[in-house]
Amino acid sequence: MHEFKLALVINPYAGIGGAVALKGSDGAAVRAEALARGAELKAGKRVATALAFLKPFRDRIRFLTAAGDMGAAVLESLGFHYDIVYEPAQQQTEAEDTRAAVTLLAQEHPDLLIFAGGDGTARDVVTGLGDNEIPAIGIPAGVKIHSAVYAVSPSAAGKVLYALLNGELTTLRAADVMDLDEEAYRSGRVKAKRFGELQVPGELEYMQAVKIGGRESDDLVLADIAADVIESMQPDALYLMGSGSTVAFIMEELGLTNTLLGVDVICNETVIASDVTGRQLEALILNAREKGQTIYMVTTLIGGQGHIFGRGNQQFTPLVLRTVGREHLILVATKAKLQALQGRPLRVDTGEPELDQEWAGFIAVVSGYHDRTMIAVEEA
Repeated sequence: MHEFKLALVINPYAGIGGAVALKGSDGAAVRAEALARGAELKAGKRVATALAFLKPFRDRIRFLTAAGDMGAAVLESLGFHYDIVYEPAQQQTEAEDTRAAVTLLAQEHPDLLIFAGGDGTARDVVTGLGDNEIPAIGIPAGVKIHSAVYAVSPSAAGKVLYALLNGELTTLRAADVMDLDEEAYRSGRVKAKRFGELQVPGELEYMQAVKIGGRESDDLVLADIAADVIESMQPDALYLMGSGSTVAFIMEELGLTNTLLGVDVICNETVIASDVTGRQLEALILNAREKGQTIYMVTTLIGGQGHIFGRGNQQFTPLVLRTVGREHLILVATKAKLQALQGRPLRVDTGEPELDQEWAGFIAVVSGYHDRTMIAVEEA
């Protein structure tokens, strides 16, 4: 059974200024003053409240985290398996520690990033992630919480995490990261601005699974999915268009002839190879890689058990999958199709167990125009 890889980073000093009337925790001097006034470090306790919801999945989770109060201490107390990827140079951590830890965590390609703090921490997470669009969940622990990347409480964050690991469908949305000027805030002036955004589960307030109000109109939803994929297509990139009616609809919207039960290759909205075999596809992508072309795979669920590879699209050989990479998979499906799985995960069955393990984890499915649904993938 698949082991989920979750990243955790905590700002241990988040929120310590609130109880002692300092209205924030930014800056070493403010933190020192807060501690001198008797402030307690509560971020770890709030994280423990959230992560307690994951105890039923403890044997299926491997955490990646930072040492001490930045993550490892809480995980140790709860009995989770974890690996340390970052150690701060000093006991009193700074914003640069959060940024550095997140950067290293992102390099490990976790399924999900969990972080705790306030708006300043969210800013550091955005900076640390850079161009990595790793889904994230914020556990509120700071004084200033204006960013939409946080759940309303640690328990709400825990319910988010439980639902995700339990296989419930959850949409992803881009949420703004805001931050206040703490100096202005201490002077009684609220001065906030948008700093960036993170991809977070939709409706963090309650973490409810995606519900479909009434029936989806297949043609309208497929048109939305096609518009999203076509809009994102890059010039001179190679797109390997897989089997299935959803992909066929995208090809139809492009005005291109499609092999419904085969794999076609397009570039600059032109078919350059039709109904290719696995070996032909391998030769095409290796040649494209030598030329420096970017390569994407576009596919949908094949078969009644939610297989994305290994059922009806064996042209995507292990060599193809390894060469293109998981990060360049564009998986498309309507929410109705995903709900028909009734909570079962998506499946990968390449014939190579190690490769199947590499492809397991959470994945974002294009399920509408600028609409993503987060779902787990497991090896068959």
